[in-house]
Amino acid sequence: MSDVTIKIKDREGEIHEVQAPTDMAMNLMEVCKAYELPVEGTCGGMAMCASCQCYILSDHELPEMSQDEDLMLAEAFYVEDNSRLGCQIPITPELDGLEIELAPES
Repeated sequence: MSDVTIKIKDREGEIHEVQAPTDMAMNLMEVCKAYELPVEGTCGGMAMCASCQCYILSDHELPEMSQDEDLMLAEAFYVEDNSRLGCQIPITPELDGLEIELAPES
């Protein structure tokens, strides 16, 4: 079993250093929810609600944004150039050291 370390800045500015398993087919939204961080994931990870929007702070190479994710972010609030939907980022060994910030609630 191999875990990666991810740093998540919550909406109050507190940084949570969490361990995320790479062998459970989880995504970033599910990791946030597992650590009881304030991410809703209302649509269940289908890229249809943007309640798991986050800002990528580190320089990690991420999977290319799908058309569904791109369209959802086009309708979301508080979108920045580094915005991604957590539900669309699978936890892989390459994400070790990833740093993100949770976007403000819409």
